[in-house]
Amino acid sequence: MKEESKKAAEEFSILDLQEKIYLKEETPAYFQDLNLETVLERLTMKWGRNLRNYFRYLPPTARDEAYRRAVYGDVKKDDVYSALMKFTNRMADVEELRREKGKVPGDMQRAVWELREIEAYCGTYAELLEALKQSELSSEGMQNFRGILQEILESAEFMQMREQVSGILKKIRELRLIITYEKDRVRVALGEAPGEYESAADGRKPVLRNPFAANPVLTELERACLEVLEKKQPGFFRGLLESAQRYEAYERPVLKRFEKEILFYLSFGTLQREMEKKGFSFAVPEVSEERPPEGKGLYDLALACVSLADGRKVIANDFYYNKGESFFVLTGPNQGGKTTFARSLGQLVYFARIGLDVPAKSANVPFFPDIQTHFSVEESVETGRGKLKEELVRLAPMMEEHCQGSFVIINELFTTAASYDAQIMGRKVLEHFIGLGCMGIYVTHLKELTTVHESVVSLRAMLDERRLQTFEIRRGEASDIACAENQVNKYRLTYEQLKERL
Repeated sequence: MKEESKKAAEEFSILDLQEKIYLKEETPAYFQDLNLETVLERLTMKWGRNLRNYFRYLPPTARDEAYRRAVYGDVKKDDVYSALMKFTNRMADVEELRREKGKVPGDMQRAVWELREIEAYCGTYAELLEALKQSELSSEGMQNFRGILQEILESAEFMQMREQVSGILKKIRELRLIITYEKDRVRVALGEAPGEYESAADGRKPVLRNPFAANPVLTELERACLEVLEKKQPGFFRGLLESAQRYEAYERPVLKRFEKEILFYLSFGTLQREMEKKGFSFAVPEVSEERPPEGKGLYDLALACVSLADGRKVIANDFYYNKGESFFVLTGPNQGGKTTFARSLGQLVYFARIGLDVPAKSANVPFFPDIQTHFSVEESVETGRGKLKEELVRLAPMMEEHCQGSFVIINELFTTAASYDAQIMGRKVLEHFIGLGCMGIYVTHLKELTTVHESVVSLRAMLDERRLQTFEIRRGEASDIACAENQVNKYRLTYEQLKERL
């Protein structure tokens, strides 16, 4: 492998165009607000908790985002998905061999398990390469990986290792010992016996058991037999030990990284396939900077995951920003779906930003450098601060940080403040983020905030003719009745509730 190619291979990542140290990444604040932990819990049930690291950071640039989206487009293809799923299952078998090897007490036995592990590793990657050669890959990431993998597998060093390891294991599998028990004496000799190892006993054929592969810990008889073998063929077993030591560091770092990172795509792809079978839609988002964000059939993926277990109904909504519009201000009655809609909008931006399909029928999601969220909080028992102060403490760094062009989701701020004060503070917050070129949504009971700026759009959580929630979100002027009902219900001031108290 040429030096340039070798360096490129060492730095290759199927997730990022540039190496990213994601293992120490802290969980973003918006994870809890957008209920993304629920989605991650479902993913990690099968794929392991280390998977969380890959979902905790956003690709730094629009090009990185596009790189991932193209890779995911390849991974979703049936033939590629099947090949990668088979690859991960076989790599799990390699990992099992590695764990079993750690239980082996003897040097010779451990050396054999080391070679078996290498053989399985080589075979797994060779099979993956053949499958990828037959696939039509269109992404830069998958095409580059296929080229790197082919170069590694066809290198003289790798081919020599695979040939030597296979040759030794072939000889081991061909070894036959005849054990004879006669007059309280056991005789062990090399010989010939028909059949394959681990063949079933039927009363006529001899039972063949490979002492190297059947169990990490050998019986006393098996150990004695291997000692006889070592004495009879010292050169072969000495070469076996030397080969195991020579190829102990057989793993290629770039392949190890791929093995871990590809789970990012496969885990979400598996969830997406499962959800699609249940009738939920996913779309490849457009990323046109010429058109404002819009989407059809948008829904809360976390809520949809929960619905698979409890049958909860999930409502989808459409949305669009016109040119010059930057913020939705969403009002309406309590329990009308306002928070769920805000979460689904944030999830749409998040999944688009990490290069995956989005939970919607269709969507256009321009590039946003970051996601900022602030959802209503409870009073802190530990700090002794009231709810309003807790909200301001969390809001302060958001206002101070450089978040130019971010997507911002704010949910029910300043509910404990007087309406006049809440209006002033809400106006300041909206004007601040609009001034930074941000876009987003502000959920509130204050209809006055719908008119604070020309780029603000009023959305309403709709009620039906019986004044019951429909969980539909539409454009329209904030309703005095709905907002009043919101406050009456919030503070338990309905006629029936007052009657109960009085």
